[in-house]
Amino acid sequence: MIESIFASSAADTTLTIWQAILTLAVAIVLGAIISITYMKTQPAYSTSFTLTMMVLPAIVAIIILLIGSNVARAFSLAGAFSIIRFRSAPGDSKDISYVLFSMAAGLAAGVGAFGYAVLFTIILCVLMYVLNQIKFGARKDAMKTLKVTIPENLGYEEAFDEVFRMHNVGYELRKVKTTELGSLYEVVYSIKMGPSTDQKALLDDIRTRNGNLDITLTMNPAVQEY
Repeated sequence: MIESIFASSAADTTLTIWQAILTLAVAIVLGAIISITYMKTQPAYSTSFTLTMMVLPAIVAIIILLIGSNVARAFSLAGAFSIIRFRSAPGDSKDISYVLFSMAAGLAAGVGAFGYAVLFTIILCVLMYVLNQIKFGARKDAMKTLKVTIPENLGYEEAFDEVFRMHNVGYELRKVKTTELGSLYEVVYSIKMGPSTDQKALLDDIRTRNGNLDITLTMNPAVQEY
């Protein structure tokens, strides 16, 4: 009985106006669920991307409805979409997974498998929300970028060795360059701080050592200035 419920809408290959409306309605609802899940699991999200998640399943469903089982129409649509240029920079892997998720939901709705579309959407949304809540894959000692400006009379190779050892911070010297006509050095470290590291105390000790010159600690390990 359950299989007949899931397969009943996919069995009829004749497209009617009511079937098209039902398909679009299901696709829009699925897009709303995916978009809300994305907003709940992504602290810094863009409005344009959430809107894309909302309408993408409906767009894919419309394409599938237009193609149907017509091979010539499928090749025509493929040729039409090949002239579209996407110039936006690729996002992170999480955003790409949401795009594929939305397309899969729209594809399932377009072929009429409404039951499977709703079932898989709910399961994956719950999975993404749970993984986000338990912070799956998050590292407590993620690498960060520390950029320190020091005077020319301070040796940059061992300038902060004692400070790093005192605070139990792993580090690697990544870049050194001169500034202010050679009167200052800008030193870039890749550091790894444990969960017990006091960041303010670490920066205060570095500030004392470099004479209150500029210090920049990049909290996001993906952002590096080399």
